[in-house]
Amino acid sequence: MRKVTTLLFSLSIGMLLASCGNSDEAKKAAAAAAAGPQAYPVFTVSTQSTELNSDYPATVEGIQNVDIRPKVDGFIEEIFVDEGAMVKKGQLLFTINAPQYEQQVRTAKAAISSAEADVNAAQLQVNKTKPLVEKDIISKFDLQSAQLTLQSRRAALAQAKAELVNAQVNLGYTRITSPVDGVVGSIPFKAGSLVSSASTEPLTTVSNISKVYAYFSLNEKQLLDFSKTYKGKTLAEQMKNIPAVSLVLADGTPYAQNGKIESIIGQINTATGSVRLRATFPNPIALLKNGASASVRIPQAVDNGILIPQKSTMDLQGKKFVYVLGDSSKVVSTEVEIMDLSKDKFYVVTKGLKQGDKVVLEGFQSLKDGTKIKPEEQSADAVYADLKK
Repeated sequence: MRKVTTLLFSLSIGMLLASCGNSDEAKKAAAAAAAGPQAYPVFTVSTQSTELNSDYPATVEGIQNVDIRPKVDGFIEEIFVDEGAMVKKGQLLFTINAPQYEQQVRTAKAAISSAEADVNAAQLQVNKTKPLVEKDIISKFDLQSAQLTLQSRRAALAQAKAELVNAQVNLGYTRITSPVDGVVGSIPFKAGSLVSSASTEPLTTVSNISKVYAYFSLNEKQLLDFSKTYKGKTLAEQMKNIPAVSLVLADGTPYAQNGKIESIIGQINTATGSVRLRATFPNPIALLKNGASASVRIPQAVDNGILIPQKSTMDLQGKKFVYVLGDSSKVVSTEVEIMDLSKDKFYVVTKGLKQGDKVVLEGFQSLKDGTKIKPEEQSADAVYADLKK
């Protein structure tokens, strides 16, 4: 009897506790129902016009980079410029001490004097022989022989003059001048160093940087997207429609002057799978140096595009979704497609949204598809304020 009483008491306590638990849940549900749907900020999607930028690492090179090499063997006698100096075309850079070439000039001049004397002697012999032949004192054979000797002496004189020109050219190579206007690079050799035409290292490099080339690369997919972006039936026509590009320097600051893409190499590098492009930039104050690193920034205009804040999207299995406000203030999870390029903290939507749709702005981590919310409308000016800065 005592066991039965104990069991009945336990069951009574359990029922009492269950009743209390159900009462708490009911109270919570009633409180939630009384409070109404939770408030979420929403905004109305509108079309925006903006500009997207693509940055590509680039290497800067002068439009001319000329290695200065000696053409004759000798010792550097004097260096007339310093590293980094601006030089003009024809300006003297180095002199080479090579006395053998001076000797060759003197020898060639002496040979010319000797050859001229031989020519004069041969001419006298012809002049002497001709009247004797006319008087039949000697045979015509003697005159022909004298004339052939004169011809030979003239040929020897011409050869001596050619050797003098060659010697003077070689002597001129001992004075090395700049072939272009530009900036002098490093000078690895010092005065007194032995140099030759077979030296692997140049005396210096002169870079013409009045304009510079910025070389950068696109992979095969980027090139295809690039060709679809700009109008034109041919690559040349498309390049004409590419807007001016800018250059971002190594410290992140933009270069003052814009440039133009002028060349796209038509062959894909099989080793890297990329194509090389060249943009040209003016460089009037020589700020850009040969070998510098930078980034080429290519703009792409977006006219009347659908842009949404990145914070309004969520990722799910590699796809992007937003919550769109539907009928009866219930949200619908909607997949959207976006461009690869973004604008600051905004995505450009290509599919999934249209102008006039209302999208939950943020704070939807606990929100579920089909949930009824209390929408709090946000102004477009506030939502897109950062986009218009």
